Amino acid sequence: MLSESLKQIFIRDLNKLKDEINAYSNEDSVWIIKDHIANSAGNLCLHLVGNINHFIGDQIGQTGYVRHRELEFSSKGIPKAALIQKIEETIQVVDTVLDHITTEQFAAEFPIQVFGFPMSTEYFLIHLATHLSYHLGQINYHRRLLDQ
Repeated sequence: MLSESLKQIFIRDLNKLKDEINAYSNEDSVWIIKDHIANSAGNLCLHLVGNINHFIGDQIGQTGYVRHRELEFSSKGIPKAALIQKIEETIQVVDTVLDHITTEQFAAEFPIQVFGFPMSTEYFLIHLATHLSYHLGQINYHRRLLDQ
């Protein structure tokens, strides 16, 4: 079923996000912004956690999560251990919510129009998985480029 496949992809990539954050040899490097790099790995991590908790947790799972998107990009210096904890909590949200999503929910219109037009929940969840993968690649590149 689609929910199991999406759950496996989200959990795989969130675990890879944990690996990437843990792989920084210098904790301060997680927060470096240099040259033409617009976002640090720490800020991208916060953005991914906020994004998934908002759209999967709150919008689909009704968790009550309140997103503070501006803080995802302005917060600095959060320890790696705290980032890892946020990722682990996000994995639990994904696991719980996607375990309970129905075929009807996948086919239904996503509760909010994120891009200015209606889309199915299925479509938007696929978008969220590719969004996670995109930023995960940026974090991997950031780490390899700046963590010296």
